[in-house]
Amino acid sequence: MGPPYERGLHELGQGLYAYRQPDGSWGWSNAGLVTDGDHALLVDTLFDLGLTGAMLQAMRDAVPAAARFDALLNTHANGDHWFGNQLVPTSRIIATPRCVEEMLERPPDEMAGMMAAAPMMGAIGAFLRDIFGRFQFEGITPTLPTETFESELTLRVGDLEARVRDLGPAHTGSDSIVYVPEARTVFTGDLLFIGGHPIMWAGPSENWIAALDTILGLEVDHIVPGHGPLTDKEGVRALRRYWDHLRAHARERYEAGMEPIEAARDIPMADFASWRDRERLVVNVISLYREFAGASERPATAELFARMAELAGYAA
Repeated sequence: MGPPYERGLHELGQGLYAYRQPDGSWGWSNAGLVTDGDHALLVDTLFDLGLTGAMLQAMRDAVPAAARFDALLNTHANGDHWFGNQLVPTSRIIATPRCVEEMLERPPDEMAGMMAAAPMMGAIGAFLRDIFGRFQFEGITPTLPTETFESELTLRVGDLEARVRDLGPAHTGSDSIVYVPEARTVFTGDLLFIGGHPIMWAGPSENWIAALDTILGLEVDHIVPGHGPLTDKEGVRALRRYWDHLRAHARERYEAGMEPIEAARDIPMADFASWRDRERLVVNVISLYREFAGASERPATAELFARMAELAGYAA
């Protein structure tokens, strides 16, 4: 049983912290802080400037080292993990090359434009307003990584060692974790959603399952997911069971010629009935169907949101 799932900064011990944002649904992501003495590493920023500013103030109030960061590590390219980069006092922002490519493909002004157009978009727009309407995307200056790494990187935070590994593509085209062995802690980015359906924009699912197995092989007491409450290895195993279950049932329906939206409605999900954001199931089925067909081209993001709105019951 983890600590109460409450908004704000939670101390993990040995100079490490998690910043949590209940309820962990769309856009409500977590971030991490690693400190030792006067040194600090930030793992991810938040979806808008107001949220990121509040987080940084909470970190400064708790730890003097957070007045300036040695580095910021962005785990992946979804905006709720990097749109706040411009507020971070550091000249060193780190991510993989593929992460940077995806950041350029989905900048903040695209999100701002989409939300401005949402009132004219019918059911899809209503869905978008419901899931993203509480965030402010205007005025964000896209602040991209200044340094990239391939596969693995070791960062020093004072006397602490932070091991960064890219375990994607899975959730996105590149998904990094930050493991601090001495503190027995890992920050997983969106390779872990706890209490909610994950969403597989990229895949393949085999890589996501392999990434979960890698996390299970780490010596950790604290696991900080990209969304949801702090967890332990049982939370990782639960997501692994989800993917095993969904892959098997999606394969049956793919071979039977069932359309993805029909399959998403038909697949039995009783074991995961309490997980929020069930609409993501259709994106996961679509991604699995692509795997089964050996197709590499991803559907347009607008089409995926349309299918999610449909599964969530938004009237056309």
